[in-house]
Amino acid sequence: MERSPTTTTEQQQQQGRRRSGAGWRRWAVLVATVWIQAVTGTNFDFSAYSSALKASLGVSQEALNYLATASDLGKALGWSSGLALIHLPLPAVLLLSAASGLAAYALQYALILDYLHLPYPLVFLICLVAGCSICWFNTVCFVLCIRSFSSSNRPLALSLSISFNGLSAAFYTLFANALSPFSPSVYLLLNAIVPLVVSLVALPAILCHPHDGHLHVVPKHDKHIFLGLYLLAFITGIYLVIFGSFNTTNSTAWVVLTGAMVLLALPLIIPASSSCSHVDTHDPEPTAQLNHDDSKKPLLLNNNHSTESNAMIQKTVEHPMQDCCLGTILEKGRMLVLCEEHSAKKLIQCVDFWLYYIAYFCGATVGLVYSNNLGQIAQSFHRESQLTMLLAVYSSCSFFGRLLSALPDFLHRKVSFARTGWLAAALVPMPMAFFLMWKLHDVNALVAGTALIGLSSGFIFAAAVSVTSELFGPNSIGMNHNILITNIPLGSLLYGQIAALVYDANGLKMSVIDNHNGMIDTMVVCMGPKCYSTTFFVWGCITFLGLVSSIILFLRTRTAYSAANGQQVINTTAKFRVDRTP
Repeated sequence: MERSPTTTTEQQQQQGRRRSGAGWRRWAVLVATVWIQAVTGTNFDFSAYSSALKASLGVSQEALNYLATASDLGKALGWSSGLALIHLPLPAVLLLSAASGLAAYALQYALILDYLHLPYPLVFLICLVAGCSICWFNTVCFVLCIRSFSSSNRPLALSLSISFNGLSAAFYTLFANALSPFSPSVYLLLNAIVPLVVSLVALPAILCHPHDGHLHVVPKHDKHIFLGLYLLAFITGIYLVIFGSFNTTNSTAWVVLTGAMVLLALPLIIPASSSCSHVDTHDPEPTAQLNHDDSKKPLLLNNNHSTESNAMIQKTVEHPMQDCCLGTILEKGRMLVLCEEHSAKKLIQCVDFWLYYIAYFCGATVGLVYSNNLGQIAQSFHRESQLTMLLAVYSSCSFFGRLLSALPDFLHRKVSFARTGWLAAALVPMPMAFFLMWKLHDVNALVAGTALIGLSSGFIFAAAVSVTSELFGPNSIGMNHNILITNIPLGSLLYGQIAALVYDANGLKMSVIDNHNGMIDTMVVCMGPKCYSTTFFVWGCITFLGLVSSIILFLRTRTAYSAANGQQVINTTAKFRVDRTP
């Protein structure tokens, strides 16, 4: 029995409406993750209130460093968010994240205003819970992006979402300038309330996110939409750099804050236009058919045949340097193909993983510790009044670094360069920045160094998710990436301890009165370049080691990336020829 033309037309219209609805929802989900990430990087404004917290608790710089470490240590508990997602719906995990952050930062707010007095171990635990809530927020956003976008666009969605996390300090600085510019405690109040409010605002989009949103085809306009979103994000970053770096009056601060909120709301145009113009009903890209809808598919490779072909290609490659020492370092035990799944046991036995671990540990983690110490660094340089500007510079440059991490995905058809190579290139500015600040003890060097460190660490933070997936398998990314970021609390403890020891060794003891009990406590305060000069030199040497490790990782993996890109071209050409065959 033949179908009538009317029935066929109706079915096509229904299918178009379903695609349009799914398209609207996935872009709405992306906007929701952008909003959540923009306000949940609450660890980046620690330096804004760290001096006040130190004075309120009457502790040394070393003890303050342990509190910063506690916040980072919460990231080592990132596996708990994955466990929660197994047993709870995703919106419930989001609200639990907001509730735990609210409780942790509200208690710190009460502490800093002397409304509450708690023993130091309990304060440490509170900071740990605050750090854990950040990790839960991140996991929710990662899962939403992975579920809502196909494998070819997933890295772009992840990079965009992660990028806005780097702007959190800048947004909170604008809020603080508008509400109470001279009160460090306002940052803690904002850290407690704003993520909860934004989570509630984003909840409707998350509740209707496409559970079956992995597309069989990729609409050909998706790349254009992503390009527009990235341009809008770039404009937002420029806006925050220009207007967020200056101390303004209260009325002007509200105007600047309103402008930032408008820019943050502008991405809503995408889901609205997608719904109205049926953007997602257009034909897919020629290469889109290669990208299956399985969320477990690799980011670069798209089928098992590619993996097998790459393995055959790699095994036939001759390595003339194997007999020399350098050849042994570059060739022994290196991976033959990308996206091969690694269990935890296999991961820790992999040489490339430890090179990657060292590059992250001696790179981005140092940048994070630097941001935690920015308050004391500004104080030691007699630049406390410019702390807001330094925070805005670090936050904005970290944001731009995260945006730049999407370059490999935008340029992969024109520039065939391994993502590990981009990672190594991103590490170059960091040792330069630390050696610059070690050599030149002036505010210009401090600003330039802060910008370079933010740019470098931001790129690594955002690119790490894709690198982990490509090197060690997309199916195991949740476990493997959490193993990778265990370096953050370790680095926070080690590098922070180095800074604290140098700071305390060059500081002077000062007496302060505890407002809670009236007792006189002593604390160490250090002023002058000597407070961090040695630390900058040590951190510079450490980041140089990270650069060397990343270069070795690039040299060991570049052939696998080249083979993967070559196989993609072959598959795309073959598919195109089949489609053109009459």
